[in-house]
Amino acid sequence: MVRLSERSAVVLVAVSRPWFWPVSWVPAYLGTVLAGNAWMPADPPRAAVALLILGPLVWGAVLAQNDLYDLDSDRANPRKADAPLVTGVVTAGRLRWWYRGFVVAALGFALIVGPLFVIGVAAVLGLGWAYSVPPLRLKTRPGWDVAVNALVVGAVAPGAGWAITREPWAFPWQFALIGVLFAAAFYVPTTVTDLAADATAGYKTFATRFGARTAYRIGVVLWILAMAVALICASLDVVVPRSTLVPQLIVAPMLVAGYAALTRRPTIPRLAALSVLFAVPTTGFAIAYIG
Repeated sequence: MVRLSERSAVVLVAVSRPWFWPVSWVPAYLGTVLAGNAWMPADPPRAAVALLILGPLVWGAVLAQNDLYDLDSDRANPRKADAPLVTGVVTAGRLRWWYRGFVVAALGFALIVGPLFVIGVAAVLGLGWAYSVPPLRLKTRPGWDVAVNALVVGAVAPGAGWAITREPWAFPWQFALIGVLFAAAFYVPTTVTDLAADATAGYKTFATRFGARTAYRIGVVLWILAMAVALICASLDVVVPRSTLVPQLIVAPMLVAGYAALTRRPTIPRLAALSVLFAVPTTGFAIAYIG
């Protein structure tokens, strides 16, 4: 009998890593909050389609391609020991076909949301290609690896949520800047968690180039910069409501201390705890913005 873990549907979901989907869902949802000044999207059917695209379809495409070109590192990485391509549950040839299927499905469903959404999805898929595939392979270009992920999660994802109901060019750049800084601060420690495996495979990532200690310090600086920009926006009552200024001033030291403690020796559970910690001010912002 074929084990459940080896059935194509289950392996297909495993390739798209469901635990990654909220990474784009949460900022996209914040984008819909900004656009509609409400908890629920103004156009629920289109928002549901966008959810499908920004979750399993885009992540499936990006991660399938990443798996194909990161196999050497993944084989040396205990965190990737159960990856379908590493275990041999799926072949490289089949994974390439699945990648094409994810791309076609993502672009096809994006047409339902709108033509501008198609352009945005195509741009994300293009950045995913540039991140993983030679000759660009931005994953192995220190600094670019952080920048690509920060741009997609911090600016493109919330911009996609906004664009479901409003013009993309009206998206507030201040919110994008805050998002990019926070996303970069989140991504830098992930390069440290994979440092040993990437170094073994000869990959030049942010952490292998600058070292764990420098990466840690840069992450803390990015985190502080993100909070500083949010405080400035609150003081000016631009994007971030002025009513959040005092709570931000109170919570900011705790957020800095929490980030510093959780990323000193980063692990997946520690980064998950950091996400929970970050959810507190994020929820506070949404409550204050909607009123």
